[in-house]
Amino acid sequence: MRNFPEKLTMEWVKTAYEKGSLTPEELVEEIIRRAGETRDKNIWITPPSRELTEKYIKRLPARKEGYPLWGIPFAIKDNIDLEYVPTTAACPGFSYTPEKSAFVVERLIQAGALPVGKTNLDQFATGLVGTRSPYGEVHNAHDPAYISGGSSSGSAVAVALGMAAFSLGTDTAGSGRVPAMLNTLVGYKPPLGAWSTSGVVPACASLDCVTVFANSLDDALFVDESARGYDRDCIWSVEYEKKEEKLPEKIFLPEKEPEFFGDNRKVHRAKWLGAAERIEHLGIDVEYLDYKLFYDAALLLYEGAYVAERWADLKDFVEKNPGKTFPVTEQILKSGASEEKTAARLFEDLHKLKYYRHKTAELLKNGVMVMPTAGGTFTREQVREDPVGTNSRMGLYTNHCNLLNLCAAAVPENSRDKDLPFGITIFGLAGEDNLVRGAAAKFLQTEP
Repeated sequence: MRNFPEKLTMEWVKTAYEKGSLTPEELVEEIIRRAGETRDKNIWITPPSRELTEKYIKRLPARKEGYPLWGIPFAIKDNIDLEYVPTTAACPGFSYTPEKSAFVVERLIQAGALPVGKTNLDQFATGLVGTRSPYGEVHNAHDPAYISGGSSSGSAVAVALGMAAFSLGTDTAGSGRVPAMLNTLVGYKPPLGAWSTSGVVPACASLDCVTVFANSLDDALFVDESARGYDRDCIWSVEYEKKEEKLPEKIFLPEKEPEFFGDNRKVHRAKWLGAAERIEHLGIDVEYLDYKLFYDAALLLYEGAYVAERWADLKDFVEKNPGKTFPVTEQILKSGASEEKTAARLFEDLHKLKYYRHKTAELLKNGVMVMPTAGGTFTREQVREDPVGTNSRMGLYTNHCNLLNLCAAAVPENSRDKDLPFGITIFGLAGEDNLVRGAAAKFLQTEP
């Protein structure tokens, strides 16, 4: 089969298999070809190859029944283990070769999914821009002058450019959501612990999530069904009750207009106002809240003691391997070792966070909150000129999420938009992700 679509949706791949017009081998050949043609976009660290995929194709059973992801190609962020393939976390000196795959990767393979390669990222999953990698800056799928978003940069662009039907990212501060917006994808972040983090290089271990990028909400949630599961060997794993998708009783929007930034702030503001108007006409009660609670919680991630957790996870490597860490990444990691990050400060911040979580649980019960996924974007050149400031602005509406143990779905404002794409994120409580799914589906149905 030679007529491949621009994007590899699950529906297209499954239909082609069922008709007998496509084989996994033919699909992999096309993915390898596309990866070669886009090599200059710095998407991959371990690119698609026959050698990598051959054993997984051979493992596929002849019958597809019982294997919901049979032959569906997916990409893996290179801080997540795939057996006998190097894991680098975008740091060559850190590289190791695992003898087994991450728990969530193995679950997907057992469901029939086909891993095709490992993707570039902001080093040690520290960043929201996609430029902090010695393997090169990942180009935005629509305009190479702009950032792809990070840290799960390569994973998002691999899906957006038709080299995977879905991909795995990770999300500590927004890395599973910002790249979704900037590349016109859906990014689904399950509740903390719903997907195991065994076999994942920690960024901030108590807050890390594995996430999925897909071309549609249905595709993302279909992956969730196979990826989700309790892992008794993972101390962060949580077993959540499975609930049927339903609409929330209310949707919260910010009472004060969000801040927009960058050269195209007026365009993004207009798209937000359009999205907010659609939300107000969904037939669900809308209330307006003060975002300050969430903003204050977000400050704990980098300005509080929580950054010390990043340092605790990686300090041994950084101290023993001088000069091997990306400069801006090392600067951020070492801020966790500053004198002000004391044990007393940690407990102060933990108590603050307990309060913020308590208030959030009261506020959002049976409801969801909607914010811009990001308030704008930057060119790659602008990020080089101000790497810390630009990155901070990309996280204005993301950093609170995992601190408050929320789940989230980042969806496009317009799924056909390739000109400065914009998106919203729907947040819900950890035990109420069914409301997030329901609200996201309802919003997407109203797309013009």
